[in-house]
Amino acid sequence: FTPQLLFAFLAPGCAFTSTGRNVGQRRNEYATLHAVSPTFIISPIIKKFREEQAKKNAPLATDDEKSAEAPGLRIGKDAWKWPPVWPFADDLFIPQKEEVATPAPNPMATVMQQQMGGTNVLPPTPEKVEVEKLDVKKYWQEEMVNESTNLDPLAAAKLTEHYSFYIKDGMSVLELGAAEDSYLPENVQLSRHTGVSLSGAAMDQNPKLTEKLIVDLNDVKEEEGVNSPELYGLGGEQFDVVIMANTFDFLTSPREVYKSAWRLLKPGGVMMVSFSGPDAYNQFEAAQTKWWRTFNSDQHMWVAGSFFQFSAGGGWTGLKGFDISPEGAKSVTGGDSILDNLTKKDRPKNMFVVQATKVAIDEAIDDSDPEKSFSSKMWLIPTLESRDKELVAARLSRVYVTSSAERRHAISTHIDLLPKIYESLIKMDQFAFPFGLQAQLAVNVVSDPDYNGNDEQITALRMGLGLKKPSEDFWAPVGKLTAKMDAEDKVNLLTYIVPRFGSGNLAQDEALEAFVSGMTPTFEVLRTKCPDFSEADVQLLGTELLAAEVLIPGRSTREEYASWLGSLTLSELEEILAKRKAFKTDANAAMVKFQEERQAEEDRKKAELEAYKEQLKKAAEERTMVFDEETGKMVEVVKKK
Repeated sequence: FTPQLLFAFLAPGCAFTSTGRNVGQRRNEYATLHAVSPTFIISPIIKKFREEQAKKNAPLATDDEKSAEAPGLRIGKDAWKWPPVWPFADDLFIPQKEEVATPAPNPMATVMQQQMGGTNVLPPTPEKVEVEKLDVKKYWQEEMVNESTNLDPLAAAKLTEHYSFYIKDGMSVLELGAAEDSYLPENVQLSRHTGVSLSGAAMDQNPKLTEKLIVDLNDVKEEEGVNSPELYGLGGEQFDVVIMANTFDFLTSPREVYKSAWRLLKPGGVMMVSFSGPDAYNQFEAAQTKWWRTFNSDQHMWVAGSFFQFSAGGGWTGLKGFDISPEGAKSVTGGDSILDNLTKKDRPKNMFVVQATKVAIDEAIDDSDPEKSFSSKMWLIPTLESRDKELVAARLSRVYVTSSAERRHAISTHIDLLPKIYESLIKMDQFAFPFGLQAQLAVNVVSDPDYNGNDEQITALRMGLGLKKPSEDFWAPVGKLTAKMDAEDKVNLLTYIVPRFGSGNLAQDEALEAFVSGMTPTFEVLRTKCPDFSEADVQLLGTELLAAEVLIPGRSTREEYASWLGSLTLSELEEILAKRKAFKTDANAAMVKFQEERQAEEDRKKAELEAYKEQLKKAAEERTMVFDEETGKMVEVVKKK
């Protein structure tokens, strides 16, 4: 409430206009307002507020999850929901020092806007502002060299307690953003503890570290990882645990840092990202990113989780969020009263942890579940969004199970070529090229044994999509002569043609020339033989015949093709066209069936899991004996009355 509105509720005889001016002299006109007790006016608002608070405090983790994890589990693995693509603007990840302040509104413009009924008659004039870039090396190695994190002792103790649940003797630990203290349990004996940070001086004060690497975590190769020979030199799958405490608020490219962490983790290893509230260490705010200073602690937890999702996707499992704040810390869900916030100035700082476990990539394609295998092989490939990877994996799986051994091998070995295709496809988003059709094109191309992603093939793809000026000798006539074909048929034609480029084979080059030169005479023959065919059908059938017999070297010479085409009857051509259209219909139906079967299998597994949980719960309720760890004997369970 504004102070004026709140006062209007509580002080009889006062009313306000929309501008907030007291019009108490018109009291009689508003006498009916006070015929209803203020309680009935305020109660619905309070009720709604309480309902919203209840939603915030609703459990987001099951009891079974809580019993298997460290204390403080707040968000379980099934509670996270993500958009299909990376949802954050780039400017959210710039250091605060590089933020451009929003100019204050012009007071005169505001007055004129109100007078003109809200029309902004004086829009702000954008000004070019020179912003000093943060020199991160100088900042951490010189300017802040004598500053320490000084984490709240109670919060630090909670973090140590959390680590003790997962970090055991003999483990190897990689610490990103290492500083003076790692907050590890005193008695844990690690086989290796590697610190990574720009602050060598801070790491020198940390006796836990067995090796130290000076690395700028904000120096990255886009969509690949941290740009550090030292970090790459560690190898892959080297560590049991990756920890990153009070660091991700300084990351300008968090996805790349998480990708590097994933590569360095052993399969089954866990990455734990811990952080305090935004007011925990203000001395470093110049280097903290905009989103950290803008979002609240509850949002921080979800953003931290999103970095796992949008770095390696399904390569992470068991994503969980913990609120391990010490007793008396500020409520993350906003449950504190105004009085609490005003009076409890010295309360302990919050502490949160978001963590996930690395899943191993399938080395070979699992014939019983190829979609899972293809998904795993795409976890780290760049360019494709999560949405695209999901669409491609489903389609690759469908093609794989119906393909020859040669094509299966091509599919298995060409996954890494997908980014080159999508570098062109993402430019088609603005042309309403459906994502499903993009995925189908990519799958058909990488499934071709002749496709290897060479420069000529990529150029051919870009010309075929209209992203590059078409060549006069091939793509210009192909585009003109297939103008009536529908989009999906054009995509299929493109997938026939693109892999034929860049082969270095003279016979293949001649076949491409024969294809384009044979389009016009083929279409003329079909128009004569099939006068009732639409132009779209003529173009579809003609390109199919040419692709089948002419485009692949060694199948038919020009003379053989011309003779065969001339011998085809109307009924034979109608049958070929019908089969081609039926293939398209059947393929779409098969995809729908495949997706339905996949969903049914997921539902079945989920139902089995729920039934198993129910059985465990029932067994626990009905058991009469239990093992006593202290005596080593079975004892009778005493039931509560």
